[in-house]
Amino acid sequence: MALLKFATVWLSGCSGCHMSFLDLDEWLIDLAAQVDFVYSPFADIKEYPEGVDLVLVEGAVNNSDNWDFIHKVRERSKILVSFGDCAVTGNVTALRNPWGSPETILQKSYIETADINPQIPQEPGIVPTLLNKVMPVHAVVNVDVYLPGCPPDAHRIRAAIEPLLRGEEPHLEGRELIKFG
Repeated sequence: MALLKFATVWLSGCSGCHMSFLDLDEWLIDLAAQVDFVYSPFADIKEYPEGVDLVLVEGAVNNSDNWDFIHKVRERSKILVSFGDCAVTGNVTALRNPWGSPETILQKSYIETADINPQIPQEPGIVPTLLNKVMPVHAVVNVDVYLPGCPPDAHRIRAAIEPLLRGEEPHLEGRELIKFG
């Protein structure tokens, strides 16, 4: 029997969800026996592959690179899990939204508060353009499963992944499995 193609993706966020994923400890060995890890920030894989069965998406959609990439991920993945509070709600990443346009934020951050060499980073192809607002993943593409938490702990991650590996829908119920923060 072919292994499920499994991926993890990191958009705009702190990588805390991926660190929590590593807290699965020994269960990662069991998981590795059930899936083919085809893409992750933990591996040096340059292109998101076709035919991914299950992907965990950490982080919010913040810039043009995130926008393009999440569309590619959705198109090439069967089940997309919004992984952590930034992916589910925008969370900390979206704290810039009330401050206004990206230009206002960049001006404040790189010009007004600079001690030396005030300049806004602008290098086409290197520095992606900020979107007008930071958005949770579901505001951009369809999401199949929501896994809140900042970050979700290993128990919660496993409770979401195990049923998906069996082809079942996870039933995340109760405070310990669905709380934010």
